[in-house]
Amino acid sequence: MMGESKLNQPLLSHPHNLPRRRWRIAWLLGAGVLVNFLDRVNLSVSHDALVASFGITNVVYGYLLSAYSLTYAALQLPIGVLLDRFGVRRIGRIGAFLWSMASFAAASTPTLGGLFGARFLLGVGEAPTFPSNAKAIGRWFPPHERGFATACNDAAAKFSSVIGVPLLGMVLLWFGWRWSFALTGIISLAYFFAFWRVYREPAEDPGLSEAERVYIEASGESHDKSEAKPAHGYSLLHLIAQPKVLGLAIGFGAYNYVFYLLLTWLPTYLATALHIDLMHSFVYTAVPWSIGTVTDFFIGGLLADYLIRRGFGASAVRRVILVGGIGFGLGIYGAAYASTPALALFWISVSLGGLAASAPIAWSLPSLIASPENVGKVGGIINFFGQVSAIAAPIVTGYVVQFRHSYSWAFLAAAIYLVIGIVAYVFLLGRIERTAHT
Repeated sequence: MMGESKLNQPLLSHPHNLPRRRWRIAWLLGAGVLVNFLDRVNLSVSHDALVASFGITNVVYGYLLSAYSLTYAALQLPIGVLLDRFGVRRIGRIGAFLWSMASFAAASTPTLGGLFGARFLLGVGEAPTFPSNAKAIGRWFPPHERGFATACNDAAAKFSSVIGVPLLGMVLLWFGWRWSFALTGIISLAYFFAFWRVYREPAEDPGLSEAERVYIEASGESHDKSEAKPAHGYSLLHLIAQPKVLGLAIGFGAYNYVFYLLLTWLPTYLATALHIDLMHSFVYTAVPWSIGTVTDFFIGGLLADYLIRRGFGASAVRRVILVGGIGFGLGIYGAAYASTPALALFWISVSLGGLAASAPIAWSLPSLIASPENVGKVGGIINFFGQVSAIAAPIVTGYVVQFRHSYSWAFLAAAIYLVIGIVAYVFLLGRIERTAHT
């Protein structure tokens, strides 16, 4: 036994000597998030085309943008329970197939009601994505690698707009909005087959070496268990009542409000409020999302894990990036008074860069503050709060733009929400650690 312990020690101290099969899972999950957000931004580039096709107002457009989030949010709490019961592999396969069909349905529908229905179905299919990713990363990675592993898939949410808005915008301008939805359907179906073929739990993956399995389990948590095993843990009501869970949920809700405001309205804001032509608005939209991708990946991911490995307190590192990132998100306040495209893009880039840095930290926390039996439920609670914000942001913005003919009040409301989120992170979430009640 002593010899075995000595044999394992170098592997734990020098993870570069290990096989890296776990990172294949991280990149797979990241690809799924990328495809998810291609589906989501598709509608944000289609404003003018949908107005021409269906004669909708900004208010109706806001509701259409939120239709996806209605079913997505409604399923977050039950999805957490289902993930803890049936596991990532089964739920993930069903979800990927459903969201593929939703994109094809949107491409072929002849009516506005059919487009709403397709967006509702998209929300159903994509509902498991982030809770299941949080659970999968908790299973496949020790705590000191979860920041970067989470950043691999969370940065994809930002990068999807970097490539997706210009790409889908060009497809829309050249071939029409239906073809842009058909393209995302094809990409989504390809991901469904990739996920079906690749994803396994560590205990079920024949390609996972024993050395890497030991390294993954070195955190002291046993992840080597079958997905079919019944899960036991606290109820949803019990978990929601815990200050740490509630603080994380409120803070994440504030983050997601600004995220979805920019995800859904940024191309239209640049085109209408700042009088940029449609093609350039698609290109300019990529600027703040590029910065968000970099800060997500390198600050929320690489830097956080590096500092923790160097001996800095894990809780302190995560809290500084989490709260500091939301603080930079207040740059959205500056965009409320921007009079030029350059100034608007600067403040939006500051805001999105900070928010993006905080995101992988927030998504790594369910597996750090909750026991393995409750990670799916805590992830579902957090994403539920986030998706309530995702529902509100496009609708509130639609009403503001329709009746005040300005985006300033929409950006100010977002800044106020971020202040509330900072307070929740500081005073409710507190120290990042597992308690006996989570």
